[in-house]
Amino acid sequence: MLFFALLLEVIWILAADGGHHWTYEGPHGQDHWPASYPECGSNAQSPIDIQTDSVTFDPELPALQPHGYDQPGTEPLDLHNNGHTVQLSLPPTLYLGGLPGKYAAAQLHLHWGQKGSPGGSEHQINSEATAAELHMVHYDSDSYGSLSEAAQRPQGLAVLGILIEVGETENPAYEHILSHLHEIKHKDQKTSVPPFNVGELLPPQLEQFFRYNGSLTTPPCYQSVLWTVFNRRAQISMGQLEKLQETLFSAEEEPSEPLIQNYRAPQPLNQRTVFASFTQVGSLYTTGEMLSLGVGILIGCLCLLLAVYFIVRKIRKKRLGNRKSVVFTSAQATTEA
Repeated sequence: MLFFALLLEVIWILAADGGHHWTYEGPHGQDHWPASYPECGSNAQSPIDIQTDSVTFDPELPALQPHGYDQPGTEPLDLHNNGHTVQLSLPPTLYLGGLPGKYAAAQLHLHWGQKGSPGGSEHQINSEATAAELHMVHYDSDSYGSLSEAAQRPQGLAVLGILIEVGETENPAYEHILSHLHEIKHKDQKTSVPPFNVGELLPPQLEQFFRYNGSLTTPPCYQSVLWTVFNRRAQISMGQLEKLQETLFSAEEEPSEPLIQNYRAPQPLNQRTVFASFTQVGSLYTTGEMLSLGVGILIGCLCLLLAVYFIVRKIRKKRLGNRKSVVFTSAQATTEA
């Protein structure tokens, strides 16, 4: 059984690589993935741009139930620079409930942009990207013996998508990963991370999420993923984001290209339905639109105040003029008398 699982793992790695080199930009970039990996051009790809006015509320979506996330065991976790991202191994004692089956954890990894760029996440909500995105990858352990076996089966995988934005304070949970990046600067370097409460990487209000059927966001783009994208965001500090953007390289030796902008553009939704676990699906406006709306309201209020001021001033001047006219008329009448 162990030999069979290892054989499947090797086959999956070879299939994923396919003898081809892929990147996010350039001649081997995401626009060219379908030529080497045909499934990357199929009609149920990820990530997507979630439009909240088009989602379908499903009151029967069960609450997501992470088990063991706060107790990952005593064994150190492997942290790996694979040339495309930083990946942390997770023990199968971590698993998800509230899904069609039991989905055991396998790994987590991150996607991000570059310094000075506002984007970095793969999923977007109302066409708004965030600074980065965390993916926690699980597989259907009730039906399949390994991640590699499940990756090619419908709903064989379940991935949690956590959008990450910049906040004012450092996030201690993410520091368990980010503080070790300098140890794995180059591709294929690995290090060990002491076990920590992985559940603290998740955002608040886990009951608010979007659910849809999609794919891996990297080649071979298997359409086997049951996606859960949380509505609320996790936060890291600007210093932590810059550490993610500036530390890693995508090759084994220097000189090497920095490992940045490792995110795939949103893919067409086509005929898929995106379900929401909650009715208040967030604002109908993006942050930029809300800011513009606020500025517009402020300017409108100022204009209204100015208009009222000038109207009152005009009325007062008119009344003063009338009083002067009455006084002058009365004085003239007295003189004539």
